[in-house]
Amino acid sequence: MNKAIAKEIVERLSHEFTDKPALKFNSPFELLVAVILSAQCTDERVNKVTSVLFEKYSTPEQMLTLKKEELERYIYSCGFYKVKAEHILSTSRDIIEKFNGEVPKSLEELRSLAGVGRKTANVVYSVAFKGNAIAVDTHVFRVSNRIGLVDCKDVLSTENKLMEILDEKDWSRTHHYLIYLGRSYCKSIKPNCENCPIKDLCEKKIKR
Repeated sequence: MNKAIAKEIVERLSHEFTDKPALKFNSPFELLVAVILSAQCTDERVNKVTSVLFEKYSTPEQMLTLKKEELERYIYSCGFYKVKAEHILSTSRDIIEKFNGEVPKSLEELRSLAGVGRKTANVVYSVAFKGNAIAVDTHVFRVSNRIGLVDCKDVLSTENKLMEILDEKDWSRTHHYLIYLGRSYCKSIKPNCENCPIKDLCEKKIKR
């Protein structure tokens, strides 16, 4: 897909969807925890869990007052709770010991945190600190390849190709647009192609 069509897709989606995440948070640390919890879990479920968790444990220092088993009980319904609890506590410890209790603002430093992967770092960097980055989760990977924005076999290649084909200023907002497109129209099973706002630009639809 050429850059002109990619730009038109972004502009159309901007009239359909918000460029804000569905996750609820009040600080970079809360966002970081919420994104960790969102892996293989719905944002709606994460918001229910964090609405309780963040009442008492909204900073790295407060989070580390919890034992791993105690944190697991809070986040159990998010799935993969043992691994996620370990990541949250490890990340909290790193933030205190390496960054004076503040979530680091650079991509490199975010990616250095224990338990923080590339996607999580990209989300925090772009949403909390207004940096230019595109995070590729399952929705972004599926949708960007399905509609023909990219033709890639893995997440990292997809991220790199999206950065190549999209204007840098559009990276962060396109991440959100593709997520919402995947949830609203371009679902993995039975996509609602007929009502999709970019159906005439979608390579899958055009090739039918």
